[in-house]
Amino acid sequence: MAESFGLDASRYDRARPPYPEELVDRIVSGRSGLEVLDVGCGTGIAARQFQAAGCAVLGIDPDQRMAEYARGRGLDVELATFEGWEPAGRSFDVVAAAQSWHWVDPAIGVHKAASVLRLGGQLAIFSHVFEPPEDIAQAFAAAFRRVVPDSPFNSQGRRALEMYQAGYAKIADTIRESGAFEDVAQWRFDWTRAYTREEWLDLVVTTGGLTQLPAEKKAEILDAVGAAIDARGGAFTMDYTTLTATGLRRE
Repeated sequence: MAESFGLDASRYDRARPPYPEELVDRIVSGRSGLEVLDVGCGTGIAARQFQAAGCAVLGIDPDQRMAEYARGRGLDVELATFEGWEPAGRSFDVVAAAQSWHWVDPAIGVHKAASVLRLGGQLAIFSHVFEPPEDIAQAFAAAFRRVVPDSPFNSQGRRALEMYQAGYAKIADTIRESGAFEDVAQWRFDWTRAYTREEWLDLVVTTGGLTQLPAEKKAEILDAVGAAIDARGGAFTMDYTTLTATGLRRE
């Protein structure tokens, strides 16, 4: 699944939302020229936000298609997993992982981040949590169960935020227990975004449950979700939460 997101990199970049500016501002803290390592940079959505804030960004991603797209948008990207990437003596002010840390080996990730951070440098792991309105979510779930009855995604309920909050508490504990970081904290940013029918279906296609499905199965699911959005007048507002676990490289 990790390698399926690059099947349509341009759609992924177009449909996936950026991260709250408050999050980027809090990491940068008004400093210019910070060197940022973006782990699992994908198409460079977060990386471009850091660049806009005055940072120099190096991305790492194992997917050639995603890396090439990001390079086309002006990002320097090295093709590798974080575990296999060779820093070659380089160090950074920030190691960021936007919507990607769950693909990193937990036995390696935090320690490797510490090894490439300068003293006082920041590890920032963050991702979005979202759940569409119940009628739209139920339309998706019913269609998905019908089309892909044996998928593990069918067991997921509507407790995404609580599940992710527990997961980020564990990430914060891992950062703390490594002994390499201080001022370990969790941040939360709540925000909303309006979607038309076309915009939401564009995003749904990029999610892990659908990226590998045959076209006819995708179409059946999208038709059901689209009908639910049509019943709402063709648009809706999504509540987003962006969770962050962070720590500073111990002096």
